[in-house]
Amino acid sequence: MSALLEYRSVRKSFGEKVVLDGIDLSVRRGEVISLIGASGSGKSTLLRCTNLLEPIDDGEIVFDGVDISEPGLPPDPVRRRVGMVFQSFNLFPHMTVLENVTLAPRKVLKRPKGEATERAMTMLTRFGLAEKANDYPDRCSGGQQQRVAIVRALQMDPEVMLLDEITSALDPELVGEVLEVVRGLRAQGMTMLLATHEMGFAREISDQVCFLKDGRIHEQGPPERIFTMPSEPETRDFLARVIASGRM
Repeated sequence: MSALLEYRSVRKSFGEKVVLDGIDLSVRRGEVISLIGASGSGKSTLLRCTNLLEPIDDGEIVFDGVDISEPGLPPDPVRRRVGMVFQSFNLFPHMTVLENVTLAPRKVLKRPKGEATERAMTMLTRFGLAEKANDYPDRCSGGQQQRVAIVRALQMDPEVMLLDEITSALDPELVGEVLEVVRGLRAQGMTMLLATHEMGFAREISDQVCFLKDGRIHEQGPPERIFTMPSEPETRDFLARVIASGRM
């Protein structure tokens, strides 16, 4: 099966700091790939470049056969098909939950208000959020806000979901409810690329795991191999630190 999303020698720097140093990666339709590595290894930047929030300096990001990293390419058509969920929720505080999740479908997809509302309520009900529809984000727990952010992204019917450390801002007792939503998306065949510090979850949900360090993919493979028999010393050192910290 050909790749739905492909990175070819992708490079990105912020000033003198190289953040992505020749990333090569293929993501097939329906595949879940987890990006692991220490903070600052390039995971979030790779996702932000994919959603065209950051331009790359060199290389190509090819989505469904089109180089979406080409300078001057309008980002909105790409973002309609590539959803992104951030660690900090990024909900509009002055809008209710329902208004947050219907805004983009109404403005970008031009859905009638009634249709957008009906679809949103169906999704909010599915994720246990129906009773929060008329509340503002500050009346929701962190886990509820993150589920709302996921629903908001799904309202655009994306073909790919980018999940950027979506549990890192949550209290430990709220992490499980968000991860359960991601499990549901995987069961439905959603293509996902996620940056995560949840090693057990990455091992459970991923088809492939990529270990990043200094902006490069040092090792890639099935989760069972990466987590039990990593071949690269950098991967072994990282996982040893994770185990020592009690996070795996």
